[in-house]
Amino acid sequence: MWAAQYFHFDEPKRWMTSGGLGTMGYGLPAALGVQAAHPGALVIDIAGEASVQMTMQEMSTAVQHNLPIKVFILNNEWMGMVRQWQQLLHGERYSHSYSAALPDFVKMAEAFGATGIRADRPDELDAKIKQMIETPGPVLFDCRVAREENCFPMIPSGKAHNEMILADDVTHARIDDAGKKLV
Repeated sequence: MWAAQYFHFDEPKRWMTSGGLGTMGYGLPAALGVQAAHPGALVIDIAGEASVQMTMQEMSTAVQHNLPIKVFILNNEWMGMVRQWQQLLHGERYSHSYSAALPDFVKMAEAFGATGIRADRPDELDAKIKQMIETPGPVLFDCRVAREENCFPMIPSGKAHNEMILADDVTHARIDDAGKKLV
């Protein structure tokens, strides 16, 4: 959803999406298919850490077939959209959306024979994104982001498009340790 809102495309047929239909894990296998169909193209999967974990084994396919996909993980240590729904529509009752036991994605990439890169601070991004693009072969980029950042607009279940929630409609509540223990 972040890529849909903020990544700009200048030509047609440059965007693959599940359409926001809750298909966590879509991006990595879709990127492999696009890369196989367009071997000379730069293919970047922009995904959350939970999405990548669902299909992480496909990094072996990328390495085995030398498919130079770039997987850019927006890592907030939550199932981001799940947490957002729980925060905004379910009274901050968090259930199974926080992860205190994530893998080290850089080491995981290396275990598959790919390249792993991590950025912890915004001032590192430009240089490390350039490094990701220039690195031959598959790359897994772990980009650490703010834990409570939400993606808007969103349409609550059963509501019409004119009832969507915009960022200005929400006061952001901080998720404390007691809330994390609920998961």
